[in-house]
Amino acid sequence: MTSNPTTVLIADDHALIRAGFRSVRSLEDDIDVVGEASNGVDALEMALRAVPDIVLMDIRMPDMDGLEVTRRIAANVHLANTKVVILTTFDLDEYLFASLRAGACAFLLKGIEPAALVDAVRIAANGESLLDPSATRRLIEAFIAAERPPSPSKSQLPQGLTSRELDVLRLIAGGLTNQEIAEQLFISPLTCKSHVSRILYKLGARDRTQLVLLAYESGLVVPGRGNGSLDVAPEN
Repeated sequence: MTSNPTTVLIADDHALIRAGFRSVRSLEDDIDVVGEASNGVDALEMALRAVPDIVLMDIRMPDMDGLEVTRRIAANVHLANTKVVILTTFDLDEYLFASLRAGACAFLLKGIEPAALVDAVRIAANGESLLDPSATRRLIEAFIAAERPPSPSKSQLPQGLTSRELDVLRLIAGGLTNQEIAEQLFISPLTCKSHVSRILYKLGARDRTQLVLLAYESGLVVPGRGNGSLDVAPEN
């Protein structure tokens, strides 16, 4: 039995960008472009109508910018399963960080190779980390470091998480995959996946990128320090 294709909405005011992805998609059976928008208002209307799995979103568009569209998508219960991937020409743009805070799951540079773009769409649709996590972490660290001092107090830590869940959250913020986290914590990948699901639920986060933001903003993870490993014992 063939699974349903991943549905994608392309929102970009440059016709060349939209045509480029459309041509790449024509070679793939598992991706279906359900709409193209050249401005933010149309992008939001199309998203509400088509409820796509993925929105490839430009930031700077007429009528309504991609940041506001992303914020409205993230706030709409009807679009709870729609993931926004920001497309940009800038890898350290203040709007990018705002987009992640608004609910985007990650960002891609417009110079990405076509095959890598298609792979990224598939990965995002599966709920996994979209990029080499260093790109997203670098952006988050740059802004968090500018906004708060690197000496968090315990009162800032995410509330309601067990010590094990805090360990998992630290490793997520360090860019580790579920498999890598499982190996470091001496647990099974399935157990790790369960931990991640509970953390998402407890913190009200849409995806892993939102967890990374929360980990930095709470002070659980400090910019500029190694956060991708822990000294832990096997779980009993």
